Amino acid sequence: MTKEEFARRLENACDAIIHVEAELTEIDSKFGDADHGLTMTKVAKAIAQAVEESDRGIQSMLDDAAMAVMTLNGGSAVPLWNTWLDGMQEEAPEGDEIDVTGLKTIFAKALEELDDMSGAKVGDKTMMDAVIPASAAIAAYSGESEAELFTLAAQAAEEGAENSKNFVSKFGRAKSYGAQTIGMPDAGAVSMARFFHGLAQA
Repeated sequence: MTKEEFARRLENACDAIIHVEAELTEIDSKFGDADHGLTMTKVAKAIAQAVEESDRGIQSMLDDAAMAVMTLNGGSAVPLWNTWLDGMQEEAPEGDEIDVTGLKTIFAKALEELDDMSGAKVGDKTMMDAVIPASAAIAAYSGESEAELFTLAAQAAEEGAENSKNFVSKFGRAKSYGAQTIGMPDAGAVSMARFFHGLAQA
């Protein structure tokens, strides 16, 4: 996969988040601060602009995206997304091509860094309910098709976000609502699932 192809997928991922801003706001208004939609639109636009303006290799592109997110003012999603993207760039190739092995490497490192920061697991009703299954799908993939890898990751992220409806919130403001949060998906998991859905669109 060329840098241009990867960039296009990242831009599609950002568009996918921007298109569901209202849905994310609605979800977050139930038990959160009702700012997740706005925050994630800021994050998505920052990533998309950094990707579009990047004139160097894949590692620099991802580094620029992480830096763009880091400078934003926003909710808890901002440092989490910065950490995830920064983890990606740490293992990304400096050149203009990345293969399945490279993708598996960067997403594994991204999860490792995010896990160190977040500490949340599947079942805690956070973005990790989508990130962890998607990362596991990527790690388990044994084929050679980048498109298939992203498709499987998107399916896993979507299922994880949907499954978050069944959990009690254990982090953030929503934690205080306890069992009332059952039945509503986590906004962070939904936005991450949308991002992976966009990555699967060439």
